[in-house]
Amino acid sequence: MKKRQLLGQHFLVSQSTTKSIVDSAEITKKDTVLEIGTGRGIMIPYLCHVAKKVISVEKDKELYSQALEKFENFPNLTLKQGDGFKMDLDFTIFVSNLPYSESRNAIEWLAQKKFSHGIIMVQKEFAEKLVAKPGSKNHKAITVIANHCAEIKHMMDVKRSDFSPPPKVESVILKLTKKQQISKDLIHTVNKLFSYRRKTLHNVAKQFGILVDSDKRFEDLTNGEIINLAKQINKN
Repeated sequence: MKKRQLLGQHFLVSQSTTKSIVDSAEITKKDTVLEIGTGRGIMIPYLCHVAKKVISVEKDKELYSQALEKFENFPNLTLKQGDGFKMDLDFTIFVSNLPYSESRNAIEWLAQKKFSHGIIMVQKEFAEKLVAKPGSKNHKAITVIANHCAEIKHMMDVKRSDFSPPPKVESVILKLTKKQQISKDLIHTVNKLFSYRRKTLHNVAKQFGILVDSDKRFEDLTNGEIINLAKQINKN
């Protein structure tokens, strides 16, 4: 268990919270649901009951083997072992209780994918970054990427006692409704831009070999302005 705690794996054990997560995903019999992080499989019976197909991916070989044995009688379930964020999978709805360490990676991966919506559990501190306003200390590259690609809605808070072992941090459930996809190159440029967040727009643009006549500070730009700047840099 110590190894799994290091990986950020705090297993959800509350059936009522699990049901609330699946209910909030509004899954129909037309949907293919992707879950990254099978864990002990608490969500699988709920997901399989409402979805046309469920794909659940687990990185940990031991947990994957346990799930294969435990859920062999679920005909609409496909279990995969490996890093789900390196797989090219088709799905309409994403549902995941992510290890905290994978949250940023998950958002960047989802930003590149075509799907309807996703329900994710993340650390409260990370959720606050996703909805931070421009100019605030919590406003990061991941804020810009997430808001450009999805409408973000807070669904519910999750108690620490709903996990085993209980985490030291607060967790929340978010709904991401997809607006548009973004390329890996654009994500890379947005991330790079934030290393110059204290500079003026003129000086930031100069770092990338383009001319922008503005003394506005980069950190005061709106999410849309940052995306447009990144697109301009990528065209250059």
